[in-house]
Amino acid sequence: MPQTIKVEDAAPGIAVVTLNRPDAANSLNTKMGEELLHAWSHLAARSDLRCAVLAGEGRHFCAGADLKERNGMSDHAWSAQHEIFEAMIRAQLSVPVPVIAAVNGAAVGGGCEMTLACDFAYAGDGARFGLPEVGLGIMPGLGGTQLLRRAVGERRAVELLTTGRLFTAAEARDYGLISAVTAPEALMATVLEVAGTIASKAPLSVRALKSVVREGAAMHLPEAMDLELSHYNRLFKTHDRREGVAAFNEKRTAQFGGE
Repeated sequence: MPQTIKVEDAAPGIAVVTLNRPDAANSLNTKMGEELLHAWSHLAARSDLRCAVLAGEGRHFCAGADLKERNGMSDHAWSAQHEIFEAMIRAQLSVPVPVIAAVNGAAVGGGCEMTLACDFAYAGDGARFGLPEVGLGIMPGLGGTQLLRRAVGERRAVELLTTGRLFTAAEARDYGLISAVTAPEALMATVLEVAGTIASKAPLSVRALKSVVREGAAMHLPEAMDLELSHYNRLFKTHDRREGVAAFNEKRTAQFGGE
C-alpha cells in the first residue's frame, strides 16, 4: 500500500490520486516521488481509464519539495532524488486521458509544476501558486519554466519565475493557469462533475483530442492540421462514431465502448 499518496476510483473510469502527507503540507519527498511514478505509470496502462484527478489531502495541495529531507543532502543524493522526480512528472504527462488538478491551499514549487503538468485545473479561492526556486539558488526542474510559459505567456512567465512571487487563485485564473475558482468546500464536487462529463464522452475521441493538442503544439500549423486529420479519419470509422450519431437521432444517451 502507498504511504504518501492514495489512489482510488471515484466512479467508473475516474481515478483520483491524492497527495497524502497533510502534516507536511503534502511536500514532495523521495517516497512520494517513487509512489507517484508507479501510480501514473499504472494509470497510463489502464484501458478503462477515462479521466484522472490530482488532489491534496488536508489544507494544501503541495508545498513543493520537502526541504527538511533535502537539508544537508549531498549533490549526488540530490541528483538521484531529482531523477526520480523527473521520471514522475514525465509519467504524469504521459497519461493518455485528461488529468485535472484540484488545488486547495499551497501549490508551490513542485506543487505548482504538478498542477501545470495536469491538462487543466480548478482551485479553491484560498489557493496560492508560485515557483519560488529563484530564492533558493535553483530553478524549476520539472518542466515548470516551459509549462508556465505555455500556460501564461512568455512575459508573464519571466516575471513570475524571476521574482518568485506567490499569486492568488484569482490571478492564476486571469493568467490562464487554472480554469475556474470555487469555494474550497465545493472544489472536489466541481472537479468530479467535470471528470464525469469527460468520462461520458467517446473515450477514443477524448484520448485523440489530448494527443493532438499536446503534439500539435510543437508543430507548424499545416503539420498539426495533418495530425488532426489523421485522427479524425481513424475515429469516423469506429463503432463509437456510429453509436454517437445513432444516439443523437434516437434522442437517447450514447453508450460508448471505446471501439
